[in-house]
Amino acid sequence: MSKYAVVTGAGSGVGRAAALALLADGWTVALAGRRADALAETVGLAGNAKSRAVPVPTDVGDPGAVGALFAKLKADWGRLDFLFNNAGGNVPAGPIEDLKYEDWARVVQVNLTGSFLCAQAAFRMMKEQSPQGGRIVNNGSISAHVPRPDSVAYTSTKHAITGLTKTLALDGRKYDIVSGQVDIGNAATPMTARMARGVKQANGEMKVEPTFDVTHVGSTVLMMANLPLDANIQFVTIAAAKMPWIARG
Repeated sequence: MSKYAVVTGAGSGVGRAAALALLADGWTVALAGRRADALAETVGLAGNAKSRAVPVPTDVGDPGAVGALFAKLKADWGRLDFLFNNAGGNVPAGPIEDLKYEDWARVVQVNLTGSFLCAQAAFRMMKEQSPQGGRIVNNGSISAHVPRPDSVAYTSTKHAITGLTKTLALDGRKYDIVSGQVDIGNAATPMTARMARGVKQANGEMKVEPTFDVTHVGSTVLMMANLPLDANIQFVTIAAAKMPWIARG
């Protein structure tokens, strides 16, 4: 039986790695993201699985766009088995006192509100379908555990994602809707390219940090997606083994 998934932020980085892992495993995957050209690149990387890759340009922070995405999938597929809530954004690091409201609001809208909107739409679909149920995995990030300096907007949204994950897991129990979270530290993506140049540490020092191959994140998300609905990985952290976040560095 076909398995159907949505991956947000599927045009690059973690989202692309997760989408390609699901496609290689036989899933049919809706690739959601703002840039049609980036989604097309992901489709092109899917090889023989490209016929099961469905690009749907979507701004997850726009309620109308999210509604249209899930309406399309309900009409085309009739069911949804898995959502990877991955799309996110950030603003340049800077002191909290200098952060503009507009920048704060933009990060919250994409990272938190966007994840909520997609989770809500998926939850409704999974509740109504037969057989009932499905799985939602949120990208929490290492920033769901500990902040980096000068990162109040991103860190606040990622801590909030943990609350979303827990609430989805609790409220979904009676409908066989399970929810988990993957917290990622320094996967090698365009977002982490700055790690090779050095990033600010808690003591103000600039330090190069190690990264790891993002395909391992894709494999982790696939493992979570393939679990039966009576089992759940509630939280999993996958990080560069030597990145400075355990203990004091």
